[in-house]
Amino acid sequence: MNALLIAGTTSDAGKSVVTAGICRWLARSGARVAPFKAQNMSNNSVVTPDGGEIGRAQAVQAAACGVEPSVRFNPVLLKPGSDRQSQVVVLGRVDGEVTALSYRERKAALLDTVASTLDELRRDHDYVVCEGAGSPAEINLRASDIANMGLAQAAKLPVVVVGDIDRGGVFAQLFGTLSLLDAADQALVAGFVINKFRGDPELLRPGLDQLRELTGRPVHGVLPWAEDLWLDAEDSLSYVADGVVGRPAPPRGGQWLRVAVPRLPRISNATDVEALAAEPGVAVRFVTEPSRLSDADLVVLPGSKSTVADLAWLRESGLAEAIRDHARAGLPVAGICGGFQMLTRRIHDEVESGSGVVDGLGLLDLEIDFAREKTLARPRGEAFGEAVAGYEIHHGVEVRRGDLPPLITLPDGEAEGGVAGSVLGTHWHGLFENDDFRREFLGWAAGLAGRDGFRAAEDTVFADIRDAQLDLLGDLVTEHLDTDVLRRLLDGGAPTGLPRLAAGLS
Repeated sequence: MNALLIAGTTSDAGKSVVTAGICRWLARSGARVAPFKAQNMSNNSVVTPDGGEIGRAQAVQAAACGVEPSVRFNPVLLKPGSDRQSQVVVLGRVDGEVTALSYRERKAALLDTVASTLDELRRDHDYVVCEGAGSPAEINLRASDIANMGLAQAAKLPVVVVGDIDRGGVFAQLFGTLSLLDAADQALVAGFVINKFRGDPELLRPGLDQLRELTGRPVHGVLPWAEDLWLDAEDSLSYVADGVVGRPAPPRGGQWLRVAVPRLPRISNATDVEALAAEPGVAVRFVTEPSRLSDADLVVLPGSKSTVADLAWLRESGLAEAIRDHARAGLPVAGICGGFQMLTRRIHDEVESGSGVVDGLGLLDLEIDFAREKTLARPRGEAFGEAVAGYEIHHGVEVRRGDLPPLITLPDGEAEGGVAGSVLGTHWHGLFENDDFRREFLGWAAGLAGRDGFRAAEDTVFADIRDAQLDLLGDLVTEHLDTDVLRRLLDGGAPTGLPRLAAGLS
């Protein structure tokens, strides 16, 4: 068999982290492992070495496996630009736009792509750990499903369902999910995992026993709440407005640096600011209204899947004028990708929004023209005197008409982004993950903000922090899940003779 599907009772139940943890456990045992998510809906994405675009969670899972990310790990990516329309990325490349209804018509063809890609991975690796999407019990979508039970049936995958006990009602979630499946789908569900438990597991024992009696399936383990797990959230909804990102450590100097990040309605690659949040003495908050900028030292405008629409929201919310006031006071503002585009004088967009010419915030003397072809790249260059690397995912193209100094200088001498006084911007994602640049940037921001007591830590290595989180996930799987059972499922598939719940669909 050599493959397993991790499904979840809801979005954000823990599918991504459980999948990453199982990948890490298997990789540490010496196995050649690959992650797989047939269809992802997320605006958090990365560029792979093979030149395509995939969901960020699959790139993190690839790191857990000790391999480079590949377009094969996420063959279908949906990037919502509004509540009703999404860009479709197939094997790393844009392949049109769909609505929720029109996408149903494409799924049959996409299932062939998904199934053949998974077959390739299974031939090339000892194990493939697959992640579902949303919930397998979305019965309105089952007929055209390619990511949950539709994939499990096509590839004959055993399924483990994860439930988030921190939300409450986990037993009802697990029982209800199983009971809504038809007999054939139920036959592939081999058991459950309970995630984010706080307290004494013995208190759960009667419920675990009764769930097994009711369903004929065991709980393969209870994962405890892990306070230190916060990096690389799959779902941007995980970022609560006005909440601090991560677990900020005390400052190395005498002062904190306070960072405000507008939580745009169509925010993309929100994880860019996590490298800042990993620094001691840096408190990063997502905000949705202008009063939250009044005591901020630094404002970071993040990426957006719909730059023009999110710029309009900034204006309607009052945040646009608050950002301008912040910059006029000589305080630092940084823009990333869509956020960078908003900082310019003018945006010409006939591609993403079809709005034509739209005024930007006017803080950088650049214009942006939207090209139909999306830029996907993993460039290198120099910024603030330091070597930097990042990745680009955007339709916008810089049009330089003045002599604005670049933020980044490419190896061929070309300019990228710009710096004007206390305002800077770039199309590059991942820039803050460059440790030396991040320290220089924080020093620049602290100086402008008058935070003379702030000191950037010299020993923060962001790649090591991420790797430690992956090791923690592997440790949690090893210590709290029945890995013997997981190995049997991977090797032999779902057990035969699993009982069918009478409540299941016929």
